[in-house]
Amino acid sequence: MAKRKYYAYLVDGKQGITDNWPECQEIVAGKNGAKFKGFETEEAAEAWLNAGADYKIKNIAVEDGIYFDAGTGSGEGVEIQVADKNGKSFLRENLGHGVTNNYGELLACKKALELALKEMKDPSTRLRAGKIFGDSKLVVEYWSKGHVKYEIGEETVNLSVEVKKLRKEFESRGGKITLISGGNNPADLGFHK
Repeated sequence: MAKRKYYAYLVDGKQGITDNWPECQEIVAGKNGAKFKGFETEEAAEAWLNAGADYKIKNIAVEDGIYFDAGTGSGEGVEIQVADKNGKSFLRENLGHGVTNNYGELLACKKALELALKEMKDPSTRLRAGKIFGDSKLVVEYWSKGHVKYEIGEETVNLSVEVKKLRKEFESRGGKITLISGGNNPADLGFHK
């Protein structure tokens, strides 16, 4: 069964969402300034429209939280990003070519945990700080819990130990780390489309 997709559109000041590509195509075809984009959920399509139907926004999440990712899409080596649900970056850093994408994901998770722990002390950001989302199953379900193979290298093992301690503290304060798809990650730096 094919995955259902939703298409948001903005044409001549009118916006809408359809789950039918031919219908969306008919609405936007030949219209100057028409904007449209496909999404995995209707909520994400609506959030994109509410954010101004801006093509600079790769992904918008429905749930408040801190999102992290690593990617190599720019060709400049591994980059990491930590962002809010609208894709507004708290941190973006280029690690260069000397590390793996998985190491970058783990480092981005560490940065997200550090930010969340800091924000948990501030009542105005407490809601966002209690949830962290990432699209790396390896990092979310294994490495951030300290489950690493020592063959991956001392630097990654040491980082995993640091992240495990931060995660334990974060979760003891009621925080939760959740695995999401790359297509739903507003911090996305990869090619998940």
